[in-house]
Amino acid sequence: MPRTAPPTALPAEPTARGGPGRDRRDDIDLLRVICTAAVVLVHASAEFLDAGHRTTGILGDSAGRFAVPAFFAMAGWAALAGSPVRGEAQLLTRLGRIVRPMAVWTAVYLLWQYVSGPSSGGGAEGVVKDALRALFGSVEAAFHLWYLYTYVPILLLLGVAVLVLKQRATPRRALLLLAAFAVAPAVVGDARTLTGLPLPAWAWSTSLYSLGYAVAGAGLLAARRRGPRPLWLAGVAVALVALTLYQFTVRHPAAYGSAAVAALTFTVLGAVGGVRVPERARAALGRLSDASFGTYLVHLLFVMLLVRPVAEGLPHGFPAPVALAVTATVAAVLSFAVSVLWGRLGMRRWLG
Repeated sequence: MPRTAPPTALPAEPTARGGPGRDRRDDIDLLRVICTAAVVLVHASAEFLDAGHRTTGILGDSAGRFAVPAFFAMAGWAALAGSPVRGEAQLLTRLGRIVRPMAVWTAVYLLWQYVSGPSSGGGAEGVVKDALRALFGSVEAAFHLWYLYTYVPILLLLGVAVLVLKQRATPRRALLLLAAFAVAPAVVGDARTLTGLPLPAWAWSTSLYSLGYAVAGAGLLAARRRGPRPLWLAGVAVALVALTLYQFTVRHPAAYGSAAVAALTFTVLGAVGGVRVPERARAALGRLSDASFGTYLVHLLFVMLLVRPVAEGLPHGFPAPVALAVTATVAAVLSFAVSVLWGRLGMRRWLG
């Protein structure tokens, strides 16, 4: 299915608790939950855009477009300040916590594609081809997982940098893995030329904008003392209006590295960072935060099952924004609920 907006993605692995002796950052938990819900909103908005509800879709997309850069910022904070790795084994374990559920859910979405409609290559053969392509980069059935193909190299790069700067024992396996990620795009391209095989492009890579959000966001989130919160909230409002106008008049979807998205992202980080969460709400917030990665992985099923039929069957006009708000909320609540459930059943290792 053609997409009118690039997929967004989600959480880094759960590191909000910090290392030994560190208190849990409730503001980071809150930010992760907000960003997770925003991801659901953006994908729900894409369904409304695909169904022809342009105004509603762009409004919803603008409201949630900060989520991807904010997750890069939280990834940077966790890797550099909140819970830096103490050894190579811990770094590789963190990678496994991402890649394992990523592989499981890729299989789930490919199975869903096979059951619900034709795959890109047709039938079971097409699913196999998509599964092989998923080794190189995200596939249409699980398009929202593109973020993890960028997040894993960032986690690896920042983790290796921390270990090198701390002068730990040389992380040989991690360094070899990082070197393999670095040369893989060229190797795959050369293999395509030499063999003539239709090898997909290598998508396990990062970019300057994502690294910029990770490092700059880490600095902002680590500095708890900031200006008055009302000023940050006013900045969020102004940046949101500016981004919405930008998407209506200049470019939609706005690039994550654009000034408009960056302004909204950093004002949101400033507004939420350092927020004091009432003690009675912290336990529930922590459970939702722990469930955010699983929510990200599963939510696309609820978007396809609940949001898409409503968007496609809805007449144009005033009901569309209300329908988007309601269906996106329901999809987010259900996604969080099932993720919390399998967390209680001890399945988070495989399902996120």
